Amino acid sequence: MLKIGLIGYGVMGKLIDSLSQQMGCEVVAKIDPRLGTDLSQENLRDAQVVIDFALGASAVENAQKVCSWGKKVVVGATGFDLQALQKIEGDIIYASNFSVGVNLFMQIVQEAARLFDKVSEYDVCGLEYHHNRKIDSPSGTAKSLAEILLNNISRKSKLVTGRVDGKISPKELHFASVRCGDIPGTHLVSFDSAADTLELKHTARNREGFALGALRAAKFISQKKGFYRFEDVFDEILALQI
Repeated sequence: MLKIGLIGYGVMGKLIDSLSQQMGCEVVAKIDPRLGTDLSQENLRDAQVVIDFALGASAVENAQKVCSWGKKVVVGATGFDLQALQKIEGDIIYASNFSVGVNLFMQIVQEAARLFDKVSEYDVCGLEYHHNRKIDSPSGTAKSLAEILLNNISRKSKLVTGRVDGKISPKELHFASVRCGDIPGTHLVSFDSAADTLELKHTARNREGFALGALRAAKFISQKKGFYRFEDVFDEILALQI
């Protein structure tokens, strides 16, 4: 079994722990101040891969330490400097969202964007919903979806994520955020014209998909060297017999 260390033992950490056995993994370390465990080489001595779902502000520092101890890292946090993470010497896989469904959704949005790029009468926007405890806005997934749209729809060149006062520019892509209650995560992309509207939507029922995806990523990086983004190697990860 692949031996896993967890940084952060909140909702996601506990879910990863509960699902680890069915994915051929074993959690051998839980790093969380609430458990009285700090991030140290000794506490992670038995782990082969470390999964970090702690606060985004600490993601780069955590990865630097863990890589320096010869461990591989799965980073599921958001709201940090991704370029700084990419510069770390070590074996890392990162995703704004490890859900298999979300990554399939991103591929669908990409193909739709390429088609709508050819039909100029359609405008496009995005909307995401999350629980009221989420610390970053827009979500990392919303940023990834916006990047897909900007890269594939030539008439859009600027992302707007905040409040829009007045008329929006035709070149601007508005991707708005809502925070409420206990929503695990919903992302909506709309293509709109005077004649009709086409909507693509992903709704998470719970966080299990994120946890399973993180464990898949751990299996993947355990066999690799270097830096990877989950979406870039998604097909290869799905092909693994895990």
